[in-house]
Amino acid sequence: MTRITAATATAALVALSSVISDGASAEQGTWLVRGGVSIVDPKSDNLTLGPGTTLQIDDAIRPTFDVTYLFRDNWGVELLASTFFKHDLQVRSPTGTTRLGEIKHLPPTLSLQYHFNPDGRIRPYAGLGVNYTFLFDESPEALSVGNSFGPAAQLGLDVGINERWFLNLSARYVDIDGDVRLGGTNLGTVEVDPVVFGLHVGFKLGQ
Repeated sequence: MTRITAATATAALVALSSVISDGASAEQGTWLVRGGVSIVDPKSDNLTLGPGTTLQIDDAIRPTFDVTYLFRDNWGVELLASTFFKHDLQVRSPTGTTRLGEIKHLPPTLSLQYHFNPDGRIRPYAGLGVNYTFLFDESPEALSVGNSFGPAAQLGLDVGINERWFLNLSARYVDIDGDVRLGGTNLGTVEVDPVVFGLHVGFKLGQ
């Protein structure tokens, strides 16, 4: 299911990009560069291990940055990057909660955005895109989680401080699923599916 959804999202992103890339406007060539912090808040009950027993992934906060290129007045392409996020893994059962280990990941995300008021002081935007999450450095060593490819969606708001500098608030949903193995045993597919909240300071380059 995840692969089909991701392929559909990719095809839609490419098709929409080709349709709207014709023509130019006064804002063509503007770059928006942002840096700050984001918190990754995974969904609950990430993997069912048995009756009443689930694998839980806790939240994590790390520095993030993104770059948006406005190729038309209202349209832009954004690349989100970060330092690695580290999450604790816990097994929750009727008898209590036990720490299983930890995992690290990098979640680069490419999005096509629509900016509703690009010349104003208050500049909301929305985006759709694709995410590829690298999952690595699992602990304990017997634990293995596969990488993930899936769709992503976002809402954001830039608030101008002056002509160049602005504050940014954002929230995005990312479809992250990975196959989990422990000691060679397939435990199933873990559904991380986090909401990512970001607070950034931005700078506008170009026109």
